[in-house]
Amino acid sequence: MKSSYNFIYAVTLLSSALYSCTSLAADAPKIISQQLAEGLYLVRGSGGNIAALLGNEGALIVDSQFAETAPLVKAELQRHHKNIHVNTLINTHFHRDHTDGNAALAAGARIIAHQAVLTRLQKNNDFNKEGLPTDTFVGEKTIKLNGQQVLLKTMPSSHTDGDLIVWFRAQNVLHMGDLFFADRFPFIDVENGGSVAGYIENSKNVLRIINDTTQVIPGHGKLMNKSGLQRFIDMMEQTLAEVSKMKSQGLSEEQAVIKGLSEKWKSWSWNFITEEKWIRTLYNA
Repeated sequence: MKSSYNFIYAVTLLSSALYSCTSLAADAPKIISQQLAEGLYLVRGSGGNIAALLGNEGALIVDSQFAETAPLVKAELQRHHKNIHVNTLINTHFHRDHTDGNAALAAGARIIAHQAVLTRLQKNNDFNKEGLPTDTFVGEKTIKLNGQQVLLKTMPSSHTDGDLIVWFRAQNVLHMGDLFFADRFPFIDVENGGSVAGYIENSKNVLRIINDTTQVIPGHGKLMNKSGLQRFIDMMEQTLAEVSKMKSQGLSEEQAVIKGLSEKWKSWSWNFITEEKWIRTLYNA
């Protein structure tokens, strides 16, 4: 069986191919940014969401999307602050749609990640080694840049075995990486240390430390808040209960897929994690 990482890799290769086709047909994929606070921006494009803290001391970037779109990301950041120099890049986990642009955006910079991210990327012969993490840890770390303190905290196994969250405390902005998919079923990479129970528990732990004014950046999708995260947790707990009930009634995995989830969850299905894939994930939790 191919690993989930290979599945992610195949999907992101397809994304790159689509990028190439799009760039020929219509210049390039759209990169957009949104100001969250003074000097702090959310950048959305073809990969995972990027957070960028910009200032005279340089730029701190959270995640890097794809190498192909790095020039577009840089150009978007330069609209907000000229002569951008990335001196710190943080990876929330190892998947390609969050790390492939590391070298293109931050070669020679300090690249921070969970220790497991370095281990996995070192084994990937297709990864540009100039983008490997230079500073790894497990636990908590505080970074100071542009007069701001940024808290990094690694998480127990959840999306993968190498996740971390990034909290811009002064601005009350939290980047959750792929511990949060906005109003859609999440991908939980169980073959690379992910855990359904851990994913739900970590999401609930995050919910406890934020407040109603916290701006929450998901790994994919639009900017969210505490109520959006609560809605996401409710979905996971309730769909897990539905699938667990099917199992207790003696339904096989295939029968559970055929029966499906309640109608209210139909809108959560998307091109990568369909209802079928989510049911299979929960069935085997």
